[in-house]
Amino acid sequence: MVHSISVTQWAKAGLVAMVVAAWPAYALLTERRAPEIDPSAEVAKLDYTLKDMNGKEVRLSDFKGRPLVINFWATWCAPCKHEIPSFIALVDKYKDKNLTVLGISTDDGPEDLRKFAAEYKINYPVLVGLGMDELLEAYEAEMMIPVTWFIRRDGTVALKHAGTQTREWFERQITALF
Repeated sequence: MVHSISVTQWAKAGLVAMVVAAWPAYALLTERRAPEIDPSAEVAKLDYTLKDMNGKEVRLSDFKGRPLVINFWATWCAPCKHEIPSFIALVDKYKDKNLTVLGISTDDGPEDLRKFAAEYKINYPVLVGLGMDELLEAYEAEMMIPVTWFIRRDGTVALKHAGTQTREWFERQITALF
């Protein structure tokens, strides 16, 4: 008895054969591994001391060893205001993983920041960047805001981002820090 095979059956058989042959390479490429830290990765500039909106000194270096997000913003900046609820939610969600978000206002004084933080219910440290030109230049935030830096526990920079993004985008960047 002779069996005839249709073109469709040949195509299916060919597709199955290609998947079987390619599977080992695919598995190697998609294998989940711990991210490797590039030894040439930029080290975050954490040797700055700022004041928070209540006048307390805050050293950026005190946050080394924790995943850190530094967001440069201003109270008058509409895109900056758009991001704040995302940061509030993510701080709440990842507090058990020691995530720290620092909001550094580029040109607002302490009194304005206290009012703003209360109105927006900001749950992360708000620091005064006004007059900290060297810091703003070092973090590439002197000409444009918002600017957000994602810093790994070891102090290396995972990502720098200028402009606004969605909560989902911020969360993907933050989870990559853990």
